[in-house]
Amino acid sequence: MTERYLQLKSLSEGLRMLQNRFPFEAGIKTVPVQDSIGLVTAHAIHASLSYPAGHLSAMDGIAVKSGDTHGATDQNPLIITDFVRVNTGNLIPSGYDAVIMIEDTEETDDGFQIRMPAFPWQHIRPVGEDIALGEMILPGGHTIRSGDIGAMASYGISGVDVLSVRVALIPTGSEIVPLGTMPKPGQVIESNMLMAAAEILESGAHVTLYPIVPDEPEKIRDAITEAVAFHDLVLISAGSSKGTKDYTSRIISELGTVFVHGLAIKPAKPVIFGEISGKPVIGMPGYPVACHTILREIVRPILIWYGLNVPRYQTIEARLAGPLYSEIGIDEFVLVTTGKIKDTWVALPQSRGSGIQMSLVRSNGYITIPASSEGFEAGSLVSVKVTVPLTEAEQTILITGSHDPVIDHLSDLLRTSGIFPASVHVGSMGGLMALKRGDCHLAPMHLLSDDGDYNIAFLKRYMPDEELILICIAEREQGIVSRDGLNFDAITTHRFINRQKGSGTRMLLDYMLKEKGISSESIQGYNREVTTHLAVCLAVMSGDADLGMAVHSAAKAYNLPFIPIGTERYELVVRKEIFESDSRVQSLVSLIQSDEFKSLLFRLGGYRTNETGAIRRISPI
Repeated sequence: MTERYLQLKSLSEGLRMLQNRFPFEAGIKTVPVQDSIGLVTAHAIHASLSYPAGHLSAMDGIAVKSGDTHGATDQNPLIITDFVRVNTGNLIPSGYDAVIMIEDTEETDDGFQIRMPAFPWQHIRPVGEDIALGEMILPGGHTIRSGDIGAMASYGISGVDVLSVRVALIPTGSEIVPLGTMPKPGQVIESNMLMAAAEILESGAHVTLYPIVPDEPEKIRDAITEAVAFHDLVLISAGSSKGTKDYTSRIISELGTVFVHGLAIKPAKPVIFGEISGKPVIGMPGYPVACHTILREIVRPILIWYGLNVPRYQTIEARLAGPLYSEIGIDEFVLVTTGKIKDTWVALPQSRGSGIQMSLVRSNGYITIPASSEGFEAGSLVSVKVTVPLTEAEQTILITGSHDPVIDHLSDLLRTSGIFPASVHVGSMGGLMALKRGDCHLAPMHLLSDDGDYNIAFLKRYMPDEELILICIAEREQGIVSRDGLNFDAITTHRFINRQKGSGTRMLLDYMLKEKGISSESIQGYNREVTTHLAVCLAVMSGDADLGMAVHSAAKAYNLPFIPIGTERYELVVRKEIFESDSRVQSLVSLIQSDEFKSLLFRLGGYRTNETGAIRRISPI
């Protein structure tokens, strides 16, 4: 039966209900010791032999009877005739109880001369010095490391009992296709359960990934019934909302009980908690970011309750780079990219749509806006849970401003230096404002002023008191992209796709419209905006627009005709103090000035490299 249907519980209440309803007792399985890395011991592991198993020499030298060495001095050296030559690690023969280092002896025709006595067990590793038979090697509940594996093998352990949790993953939906299939319009590649499998396997749980089940109630029922019979936890992707083909809640209630349908969280509000045959069954929304939220906020705690190895996220305090507003009564989770500017952590919010899967890729942490809050103002100090190693976050360099495909290539080249660039595309003016607020390390821009120069006039206007450095990436060709070789004059007769307000491309367009006396109202699609050059080309290629403005390299990437309309200077702007003190920025500048980068620009096409790497400086007014 269904006890609740979309009667929202808080996340904390939902977790309490889960934890109180099920014992979450893991099973036990024995695995070869060499395969146990990252798994959790089910109970204490004890040595099956002593190590070392016999008395071993700790030095190269001679094994002696310590009583034979009494009285040896510099003035009265002794000749030892009863000895055995030994090397480090050799077994000490019975009857001998000390080792004298070879460098403390002098070999003679009659034996070895010594000048000081040996004491019992000198330079000998006794039986069981490392560990004795029956002594505990590892406690129960211990996550096995590489050093533990070596030790267990040395102490005679060939198989180890570890915690075992069996998780079934069931993807549902007639619109999803498996990886390796080219999706048709209206279809999507199933990725949620691949993501879930990766997250869960990391904890050491066993995962069964079921084939995609179409939106047919009987087939979904059969898959769930089988999964419950052979697994400890069942996760079902999609079908948790209230659509006409959302069968998950109904089928769980027919087979058992739905005790939660809907949590006051965003994303992932329609999550389902059910019980079938005493097993927990979780129904997850189909949107990737919502699915990831369930994995992070619900599945990870469940795996912890089972006793598995689930790394905890570190928390830092960061300054919020933009406002975040939220609905009262809902815990909202916002993905962010965080980096350190001098000694201050800065968090840049990512797109908040449940279907924006790239926000998972671009983020390295997340913020929780609690149900009691309406959000945070820009500049607020917020707690960020960092989802990557903190050392990686510390090496993240924030690049905010104008988009160009070369920024992605630059980022890829930088990663070989252990630097993790994170770019946010907000246009040239957006980048300038972010730089002014101290919310990024570098701001790419190409702002054309009335004097024909780029960027400097705007920087002097908006940051007059700052010492700034401009690093030229390249002079690049802007132009019209289309499928049919259209030129600028076609802008009033064909469907156009525009860049966002504040972008240098948009400002160049408006400048040219004014120069030619063309009203923006005469352009079909002038108000339809995208944030990157590649997005312009994609809209044109897919037929959503007939033409747009983009750089040559983006048009080349999509194999679209390109009609140039001008060349502009594309530069990175950075504060002088950051330029001089931040080794990450220095590495970036060195890369831009390298022959390798200039060769890359040549291969991409549409860039002039005469000014690539050139430095311009702006002094305070």
